[in-house]
Amino acid sequence: MAATLSALRSLMSSHNPPLDALVVPSEDYHQSEYVSARDKRREFVSGFTGSAGVALITMNKALLWTDGRYFLQATQQLSGEWKLMRMGEDPALDVWLVDNLPSDAAIGVDPWCVSVETAQRWERAFAKNQQKLVQTSTNLVDEIWKNRPSEEANPVVVHPIEYSGRSVTDKLKDLREKLTHARAHGIIFTALDEVAWLYNIRGSDVSYCPVVHAFAIVTINSAFLYVDKRKVSSEVNSALKENGIEVRDYSAVSSDVVLLASAGQLDLSPAVKGNGTKEEENKNDFIWVDSGSCCYALYSKLNSDKVILQQSPVALPKALKNPVEMEGLKKAHIRDGAAVVQYLVWLDKQMQEIYGAAGYFVEGDGANKKKKSETMKLTEVTASDKLESFRASKEHFRGLSFPTISSVGPNAAVIHYSPEAETCAEFDPESIYLFDSGAQYLDGTTDITRTVHFGKPSEHVKACYTAVLKGHIAMDNARFPNGTNGHSLDILARIPLWKDGLDYRHGTGHGIGSYLNVHEGPHLISFRPRNVPLQASMTVTDEPGYYEDGSFGIRLENVLIIKEADTKFNFGGKGYLSFEHITWAPYQTKLINLSLLAPDEIDWLNTYHSKCRDILASHLDQSELTWLKKATEPVSA
Repeated sequence: MAATLSALRSLMSSHNPPLDALVVPSEDYHQSEYVSARDKRREFVSGFTGSAGVALITMNKALLWTDGRYFLQATQQLSGEWKLMRMGEDPALDVWLVDNLPSDAAIGVDPWCVSVETAQRWERAFAKNQQKLVQTSTNLVDEIWKNRPSEEANPVVVHPIEYSGRSVTDKLKDLREKLTHARAHGIIFTALDEVAWLYNIRGSDVSYCPVVHAFAIVTINSAFLYVDKRKVSSEVNSALKENGIEVRDYSAVSSDVVLLASAGQLDLSPAVKGNGTKEEENKNDFIWVDSGSCCYALYSKLNSDKVILQQSPVALPKALKNPVEMEGLKKAHIRDGAAVVQYLVWLDKQMQEIYGAAGYFVEGDGANKKKKSETMKLTEVTASDKLESFRASKEHFRGLSFPTISSVGPNAAVIHYSPEAETCAEFDPESIYLFDSGAQYLDGTTDITRTVHFGKPSEHVKACYTAVLKGHIAMDNARFPNGTNGHSLDILARIPLWKDGLDYRHGTGHGIGSYLNVHEGPHLISFRPRNVPLQASMTVTDEPGYYEDGSFGIRLENVLIIKEADTKFNFGGKGYLSFEHITWAPYQTKLINLSLLAPDEIDWLNTYHSKCRDILASHLDQSELTWLKKATEPVSA
């Protein structure tokens, strides 16, 4: 790590102008949350493997900012050269730079790896101290990364309408109507899931996300896909061409954005037929850019007076699932729920056979702690591999939707823990086990978390689990007027924890894609404000938790669909919304202090478990169904 920092500082000194600081973001050229191996620059320089964070290197300091999900993980992974900066607690990166670097300091960043919104916020902050943000012409990390993984030419595939539910023609028509209304000549798409959704294509360029490294530009009468042409077969090229999309080289996006800035100079080749006219295109002279996802490098090529900086016009349509996507998501979650139940059955048997554990249903007294078999053992990795194998046996499985969080005891307190084969923990019948996992299926993306114990949980652990469950149920039961954002609902999941002075450092819910990214905006349910109203046909997770560092962690997560609510009254004529859960897997009643549940919460639990039995029955064999029936037996206080 010291050698890496030294090499970077040498490049910073020789840069023109010399750099007083270098920012290394987590993101790639598309501002992605999950990036390919060759784009993990922040991980390479810092050693921190979490999905969120930003590194800052000065001539004598190295700092890493990350959010509450990763405080514990970063503490464990950062070497002595690095200092952890806790987002929300320590000064933000731009504030720290203004306070700690001299005026006229030059702060470098690769403009391809930072969004317009972030770059402009930094520039405003730096200007207070006459500091300047310098766009480096190359990525300095790439220059010293000797063994940087090479780029793979993974094929682009067409996502058929039987799963997408809407044609490319239909999506482009709606998009062009929005461009015309905004007096926009064209729009630049850099977010990978937006390109994939708009053009009904998928790929495997980023682990866990079925996307393609590509840009898109759409004008009133033209559409372009910028991608490594080796990835596009003649069949896929023909399908794109039929929809009026011309395939161009990935690197051509820079020069084409310059042409786009000169209205009318970027147009389709005669071989591809467009959907509009030149006359229509020339009426509009603005270019639409999403400041949150578009990289600063492309924005810098535009005339800022002729740019519409607004949320992408496809963000909301992508989040509002059409009936085909909705049905696919429900079916995918049923198959996924069956895989989770099969895993729990297998895990229960393994814990009893290998460790002599009391098991899923019985509260053991901890007397039988000696392993029955010294030659066999169960680890966080071998267990998560088994869960993946159950999913892989299901129809339409295409891989996991994120790295499985499989965590025993203290590791469960690391919110986004990712076990490694060499260092992961072995199972312990007297420790809690948390698994947060999901899959990519052709017809939907899944995400579920369950927390279990195979021995005798303490009363404190049971009380904490029950508080998390109460918040989970409160969110599921919520009814709220149209126009409500997720920030307004977040408190519902926390109130049962707050009563005991407990809380968690992550949001309560995120959108989820349709065979796309497992984290999908623009909405969320979080303590962080985001003024995006929740709407019917959106998906969102419900995942409160509680974590005690060095001891245990608890989280429960279902995927919900937002739907119109049938209320007795309709104050203000707004219309009301509610949630429908589509995740199916039992909650461990052994971990619940039933005396802490209200009668309506017990009714909710029994109703949910009854539906689990009915919905999953046909997907399980007789022994698995027998186990599920026992796991979902009605309870009472």
